[in-house]
Order: sequence, then C-alpha cells, then structure tokens
Amino acid sequence: MPFQLTPAGWLTPARHCASPHWDERPRGEISLLVVHCISLPPGRFGGPYIDDLFMGRLDPAGDPYFAGIHQLRVSAHCLIRRDGELVQYVPFDKRAWHAGLSCFEGREQCNDFSVGIELEGTDTGTYTHAQYRVLAEVSRLLMATYPAITPGRITGHSDIAPGRKTDPGPGFDWARFRAML
Repeated sequence: MPFQLTPAGWLTPARHCASPHWDERPRGEISLLVVHCISLPPGRFGGPYIDDLFMGRLDPAGDPYFAGIHQLRVSAHCLIRRDGELVQYVPFDKRAWHAGLSCFEGREQCNDFSVGIELEGTDTGTYTHAQYRVLAEVSRLLMATYPAITPGRITGHSDIAPGRKTDPGPGFDWARFRAML
C-alpha cells in the first residue's frame, strides 16, 4: 500500500510515535530533505532505544553509551528501520530537532526549512533494499507535496554539518537512491 499524507502531516501507513521534541517552523517553509542515520547503542539494530531517545525517555542505565545522550532533546520526522518499517515522530509541517548547527547553500538553521529522515544504520555500514525502497517512496511523496524539495535539495547530514557529522556515511548509495526517485 503506498504511503499517503494526512491533512495533519502524518504518513499512513506508518507507526506514529509523537515526539515532544518539535516546535513551529518560523516561516512554514519546507524546502530541504536531510538523510541521517542512527543506531542505539551504536552499531546495534532493533530495540526501543531510538523511539526512547526521540520521545525523551531514554534510560541512562540501559547502556553505558546512554549516560551521555539521555538528556538530549532531539527528534526526526521519520525513521526507516532495517526491515523497512516507517516510524513517524513529528508531522512534516512542524520543525523537528534533527539537524543541529547546520548550513545549506548559505542558509543556517536547516531545521527551520527541512524534513529529517533517519535510516537505522551506521555511518560506516550499508543500508538495506527495504530502506532504499521506503526512503524513495516517502521522498517522492514529499517532493509532490512540497515542490520546493527537488532532487538537488536532498542531502546528507554530513553535507549540512561538515566536520561535525558524518552520516549517512560512505555506505549510503546516493546514485542508487537518486535513480529510484
């Protein structure tokens, strides 16, 4: 079943997990798509920890790594798990807190005008066919809904925060992904 966008900015079918880590976009603009990756603990897939981080309920005792990140107030619009499951945390018309200190084409504060999609993975690994398929389908829907997002305005976190971020990493096949758009 193809994804559809509700008037409230939620994708269906998807698992919805409403994060408290968002706010209003200052100008309502949506003109950039940022591809990220995440795994918690680093290098481990599955489990509830990404949801817990984006929901502000990550238990610092759950893993030694969590002690340094449990207090972060971060989110993304969506996560695509290794098996292709799509989880949405923030409606697209709201500003998710995914990019941090960032700049695209001379404009800072990319959260103000971007959508952030996380892939479950590491910036040193590769991604699954299911992840590419779902990312391409969601990207096509976003480009149709928000025409300012074009293939040239889809970028990696490493591109908007060079030196600070490395995701989605060299294992993300940009040519493969762009061919699917």
